[in-house]
Amino acid sequence: MRSASAFLPCGPLWTRPLLHRLLSEFWANGCSASSRCLSTNGPTLHPVIGENSVELLGHSYPRDDFTNVTPKILSKVGYHLHNQPYHPLWLIKERIKAHFYSSYIGRWGNPLFSVHDNLSPVVTVEQNFDSLLIPPEHPSRKRGDNYYLNRTTMLRAHTSAHQTELVRSGLDAFLLAGDVYRRDEIDASHYPVFHQMEGVRLFSNHELFSKVQSGEDLSLFERGGRRTAQKQESHTLEAVKLVEFDLKLTLTRLVTHLFGSGVEVRWVDCYFPFTHPSFEMEVLFQGDWMEVLGCGVMEQELLNSAGAGNKLGWAFGLGLERLAMILYGIPDIRLFWSRDERFLRQFRVEDIQQHVCFQPLSKYPPLHNDISFWLPDPEARGPGQENFSENDFYELVRAVGGDLVEKVTLVDDFTHPKTGRRSHCYRIVYRHMERTLTQQEVRRVHDQIERAAETELGVQGRY
Repeated sequence: MRSASAFLPCGPLWTRPLLHRLLSEFWANGCSASSRCLSTNGPTLHPVIGENSVELLGHSYPRDDFTNVTPKILSKVGYHLHNQPYHPLWLIKERIKAHFYSSYIGRWGNPLFSVHDNLSPVVTVEQNFDSLLIPPEHPSRKRGDNYYLNRTTMLRAHTSAHQTELVRSGLDAFLLAGDVYRRDEIDASHYPVFHQMEGVRLFSNHELFSKVQSGEDLSLFERGGRRTAQKQESHTLEAVKLVEFDLKLTLTRLVTHLFGSGVEVRWVDCYFPFTHPSFEMEVLFQGDWMEVLGCGVMEQELLNSAGAGNKLGWAFGLGLERLAMILYGIPDIRLFWSRDERFLRQFRVEDIQQHVCFQPLSKYPPLHNDISFWLPDPEARGPGQENFSENDFYELVRAVGGDLVEKVTLVDDFTHPKTGRRSHCYRIVYRHMERTLTQQEVRRVHDQIERAAETELGVQGRY
């Protein structure tokens, strides 16, 4: 439940000859730096970025000046790691699903919560932002932070993009899981594709107050109320407190199921555009407090627009990778995309509740190279071009280096005292998850990154 400038600032995407040639050489020869690639068997319909359109999952999307998806990212669409039996993300999802199925039963003996884990990751901008009351100028909408097919269509940045449509369909209680896409930094815990799971529960006046003494005299809503830190303007305080209690009890039971009966939990007040009040849950794990999910009372305006204006509700969202890394001790997020049997077989368990302690694969040595360049002069940029941002560079490194890149760190930010010119120096750590890399292999990839950065980002090398 969380929610800088684009990779290629203007003009046709992925038609520039140098980067196209570099990528085709590297991945075709290729993965010569990676003879056993980390990717899974791809989707049956291969995505294509053409001159005028993007072909994805059997649909064609016209390109425009906002298009910034890359072949590397589109190649991940359709894998559904969370639906592959005995994948660690599938195990976490199934454990959560099993808990809700067994703990919350409807009046006819069926599970109260329905599960939706196969919805398309291609959504409209309206679904991803507007339906969740995210303001037009909110930083989470930045082209540099998301993957846009065009100005109106994108790869979802969170599973909450489907919340409104599911509520509008008449659902009162559901779980939702899927892959989400965000441009981000590069390290062991960040990857441009990850997986979320969220839950929503709505209450009518009768459902919320039926077990409360004199509950028939209580109401979900009030007129003339005001928004405070504890509630929204249209909600009664007693209704919000009951919904908040149910939410925190539900989630405490969930993390107890996942982490064990001795787990310690604490709640931190926070802000989300689509819930109020909002909270983050932290658990004490191996001596450290770790955030595991965000949640809150759903904004009534969201429910009103979805046709459920007579109900109150809560929602939560969590990252499957984060939970799997904590619970199974998986040290690097890239491992979730590995097809190495030494990794996968550790999760083929007879019982999904069985404890798994990941046994590390052989740790191959890292190699690192630095890259230093002068940033483009912001005063000299052309019409429609955006300023350089670190996410632009990270995305270029991912496009060329792929999963060979373990981490990218900004190690120096220098401004020349006389000219005012600014330079960045980044340290790029390369490590293959399944074999030892040679310096010659890494140098070839690094040279391609240097040339692509100058051509695509307009920087001037200091090599």
